[in-house]
Amino acid sequence: MKRLIFATNNKHKVQEVRAALQGHVEVVSLAEAGLAGEIPETADTLQGNALQKAQWVWERTHTDCFADDTGLEVEALGGAPGVYSARYAGEHCSFDDNINKLLAALNGKTNRKADFRTVICLIENNKPRYFEGRVDGQILTERHGAEGFGYDPIFMPDRFAVSFAEMPLEVKNSISHRGLAVAKLKEYLEAK
Repeated sequence: MKRLIFATNNKHKVQEVRAALQGHVEVVSLAEAGLAGEIPETADTLQGNALQKAQWVWERTHTDCFADDTGLEVEALGGAPGVYSARYAGEHCSFDDNINKLLAALNGKTNRKADFRTVICLIENNKPRYFEGRVDGQILTERHGAEGFGYDPIFMPDRFAVSFAEMPLEVKNSISHRGLAVAKLKEYLEAK
């Protein structure tokens, strides 16, 4: 089975991706790979951040690896928070801080259209390859559900009547931005 280091310290992401790639790829977290330190995220695009994070791992291990970057893009906010989604409310903010800031920014707005995009950068033999997933939806006016993480309690994907945080993980993985990007990664790895 192929072994890939996943350039993240986010245990929720590791859990989602392991579930999606189970039986096909051994996903190794940064901690399990013995890597510590702050991974840079200074690019102004999702693709740039994914590449930067994957390169950080490659430079230290020369082991095949991948990284992702995800952005929530809200139409009424001109695409914000976008590439700054994880730190929308400031450095070292919590998921709740980000949600509170977003809900406040949308207070009174009727256009609540948004999309979630994930870009994965896979580095094999120092060569990058990209996989993207996108899901359209709406920002809810309040939190719903206790599953997932990040903006999941306030994001309701199109054609569904529940938030990501109200879905079982296997359902979310089958339709989410990260799930779609990981499915493309899985398809690529299986075809090799």
